[in-house]
Amino acid sequence: MLFALFLGAGNIIFPPKLGQLAGSDLAIAMFGFLITGVGLPLLAILAIAHAGGDLRSIADRVHPVFGLVFSMIVYLAIGPFFGIPRTATVSYEIGIGPFLSEELASAQWPLIVFSILFFVITMVLALNPAKLVDRIGKFLTPILFLVIALLAIKSFVNPIGPISNPDEKFGAHPFFKSFVEGYLTMDVIAALIFGSVITTAIHSEGVKTSKGLMKSMILAGSIAAIGLSFVYISLGYIGATSIETIGLQENGGIVLSLASKLLYGSFGPIILAITILFACLTTSVGLVSACAQFFSQVFKKLSYKTFVLIFAVFSAIVANVGLTQLISLSIPVLLMIYPLAIVLMLLSFVDNAFGRRPIVYALALFGTALVSIFDGLAGGGIVVEPVVNVLEHLPLHEQQIGWLLPALVGAAIGWLITLATPKSSINR
Repeated sequence: MLFALFLGAGNIIFPPKLGQLAGSDLAIAMFGFLITGVGLPLLAILAIAHAGGDLRSIADRVHPVFGLVFSMIVYLAIGPFFGIPRTATVSYEIGIGPFLSEELASAQWPLIVFSILFFVITMVLALNPAKLVDRIGKFLTPILFLVIALLAIKSFVNPIGPISNPDEKFGAHPFFKSFVEGYLTMDVIAALIFGSVITTAIHSEGVKTSKGLMKSMILAGSIAAIGLSFVYISLGYIGATSIETIGLQENGGIVLSLASKLLYGSFGPIILAITILFACLTTSVGLVSACAQFFSQVFKKLSYKTFVLIFAVFSAIVANVGLTQLISLSIPVLLMIYPLAIVLMLLSFVDNAFGRRPIVYALALFGTALVSIFDGLAGGGIVVEPVVNVLEHLPLHEQQIGWLLPALVGAAIGWLITLATPKSSINR
């Protein structure tokens, strides 16, 4: 179940493009990608289990108001505003669009019809969260894994072509380039969201103790990590062996579409369409369920099922904005909140070292926000030049990880304050 929730269309599209750019440096490039595309999300899942089961339980350690506001922003961003509608638009544009005539593909009504059907199915599957393990883990996941395996095995047995040389710009720093590419999958935020879904599913299997929850989460997370690694390596290999035959393509979706035709002929695009549809559907179900669980706890007058309906209908409407517009609108928001989520998650593992005092969290997140907010504004085309001219001197700023040093400095200052100040004073 956890494997299927993580494996959305973006996760399928990134590795083939990475493979094309990395070429013969695929091994070291894939290692970097797996750290941020698999390792950090796995840590985030464990952080949720360690904290007691949801994002807010970690965010409240800064301040209850911050915990509520930040959690709502994260859930809305990766949920009904951007993440959930995108599952439908990606499904349509990659899984359905190629099979339509030019006239139908340019019309709006096929997307409207598809998005309605897509979210009706999502709603039905998400209405009972206790049955998600049966519905996704025992039914949808095997189908998803099987269709990906069909592409992967054929690519290893009968490669499309020889492994190409690395792209000039990519070849100089293959590990770091791919490390950043994995960071851009945004799976850490997804993990913080899916943590509550997995916790509910584990509890429904009869696991009630915190020790049992952590043990089950480690086991589930490890299995999901192995599955995701297999998929990423396989798809990366397809990309690395495709240059000579199909040339360097604009994105991984085109790479997979052309490669699937070469591997399986006219049946190839059908395999790809099934893969994309099931990957997006499982992610959509997980996000709707997680968002509904969270908001039904915040607004207790409305039930879980009511919020499932609200988010499904709202997402169906937003999906008709189109994939390109959704991505462009989401980038600024995600650039702002993603670094904050990473810092929050990492601090939750070590907060016993500073007595879980809010000052450490607050200063680390303040340092992070000083950079991530302006990165987000720049991502939306609003460049505050005096600030950017200062921030560009930070290490890794060009790779959009300039927030790392301010976060570390903020945490260090907070820790020094805790050493010099009695706990009672800090709490006041």
